[in-house]
Amino acid sequence: MLQDVLRQIEQHQRFVLTSHARPDGDAIGSALACCQVLRAMGKQADVVLHDGVPRIYRSLPFADQVVQSSRVQGSYEAAIILECDSIHRTRLEGLENRFLISIDHHVSGRPFAHVNWIDPHAVATAEMVFRLAREAGVKFSPEIATCLYTALMTDTGSFMFQGTNENTFALARELVLAGADPAHCARGIYFAHSAAKLRLLGEALRNLNQEAHLGWVWITQKQMERCGAKEEDCEGLVNYVLSIGEVEVAAFFRELPDGRYRVSLRSKGKLDVSDVAESFGGGGHQCASGCSVDGPLADAVRQVLSQLRRGPSVQ
Repeated sequence: MLQDVLRQIEQHQRFVLTSHARPDGDAIGSALACCQVLRAMGKQADVVLHDGVPRIYRSLPFADQVVQSSRVQGSYEAAIILECDSIHRTRLEGLENRFLISIDHHVSGRPFAHVNWIDPHAVATAEMVFRLAREAGVKFSPEIATCLYTALMTDTGSFMFQGTNENTFALARELVLAGADPAHCARGIYFAHSAAKLRLLGEALRNLNQEAHLGWVWITQKQMERCGAKEEDCEGLVNYVLSIGEVEVAAFFRELPDGRYRVSLRSKGKLDVSDVAESFGGGGHQCASGCSVDGPLADAVRQVLSQLRRGPSVQ
C-alpha cells in the first residue's frame, strides 16, 4: 500500500493534509511532517485542521502554517487524511469530491478512501510517514525529525504504551540522529500546560471513583467554564487515574455542549480498550482509545463501565 500512496503522490500536484478533530500529537506531528515531505518532493501542500493546533504543539516547526477552518477551499486535487477513519471525523467540509488517501495505524482503521494504507503494526502514524519519506528519498531535516519524534513520543505515552518495542527505539534513534532534540520535544509537551488545565485537573480528581481495577473521573461543562478551560486542556487528564497502582483501566468523561459525553479510555495492557470504544462507535489503540456516549452522566458511566467490566482481555 505504501507504493500505491507514492504512485498517487506522483500523479497529483496539489494536496491538502488533515486529520481528526481535536488533534493529538501524532495527528499534528504526522501532518506537519508529511506536508514538508510532499513539498520536498516538489508538490504543493497545506495542512488544514478543523480545530487548529493545540497550545502544547504550537512550538513545533511549521505549526504556524496550519490553516484552521471548517471547510477545505482551494484547487487541491487530492487529500491525505492521517490517522483518521472517515471524512466525518475530520469535521471538514469540502473533502467529498477530491481524491482521498488514508494513512492510519489504528487497529480500528477503516478503508474509506480511494487509497488506504492502514498498518496496525506501526506504533504511530509518524512511523508510516517516516517510511514514506525514506522510500521517496526525502532527506530528514531537523524540523521534520522534530515533528515525527514528537508524534512518536506522544502516541506511545512517552514510550510506555503496549506495543513499544525495539523498533520504536530504533525509529526514535533515527529521528534524533536527524536532528530531533528529545529534551526540547518533551519540554514543549509536558511542561507547557496552562493554569486552567491544572485547575481542571483538580476538579476532575475531586470526582475520582474506583472500583477494583477500574478508575474514572468526569468533568462537566460548568466546571470547564469555571476553570476557564478549553477542550484541549482535557488531554492527558485520564492518565492521572491510570497512575493509581491498582487501576488497570481508566476512563475520563467530559460533558459536551449537546449533553453527550466524550470518553477517553486508557489501559495498562491487560484490557483492550479499543474494542470497548468501537462498541460505542469510537476506536483507537489497545491501550488508548476514545468514543462518545449519550448522557446524562449516570447513564454514560453505567454504559461504559458495563462494557469495561466484561471487556476482552489481552492475550
